[in-house]
Amino acid sequence: MRRRTALEHQYFHQALADFVGDMAYGGAICHLADLGYTVEQIIKELDYPISRERAGAAVWQHYLAKGIILLEEPQAEPLIEKVSYVREYGKYGAAHFRRVVEKEECPQEKYYPCDFGKKRYQNEASFLRELESLQRSDREYILGLPWPLQRVYHAADQRMTRIMKTLGN
Repeated sequence: MRRRTALEHQYFHQALADFVGDMAYGGAICHLADLGYTVEQIIKELDYPISRERAGAAVWQHYLAKGIILLEEPQAEPLIEKVSYVREYGKYGAAHFRRVVEKEECPQEKYYPCDFGKKRYQNEASFLRELESLQRSDREYILGLPWPLQRVYHAADQRMTRIMKTLGN
């Protein structure tokens, strides 16, 4: 029998902790994020302890899954493939299903390009001074998410529109 290395042991414990965390508070974090809570407000609302980094990562993943944040520039005319199955009968009466793919245009949602991760990495003091003009909750929203170093695109919801207008973007 092979002994587990320290790295394998650490990987297993991290995977187990992620699984337990998702089961314990994953749904609650997503629900509160959908209600407009910031990461800081979510941490205060939960009954059990969670690190700011873990809560921010959970909200970030939720926003990526819902399309609130996109890692690539949104397409000009997005198409959604709608798949349905039609029951047909053969010449001997045997039923079979035929796959039908229809392409539908989805309504274009506006997105703002965001370089918050890059700005924070380049000069954090200047970045924090820039955020001082925002409302406290908007500043918490920006600081609570783990913005990557590359440009991302955030849906133009009410909060992000307010943030972009205040920052002059």
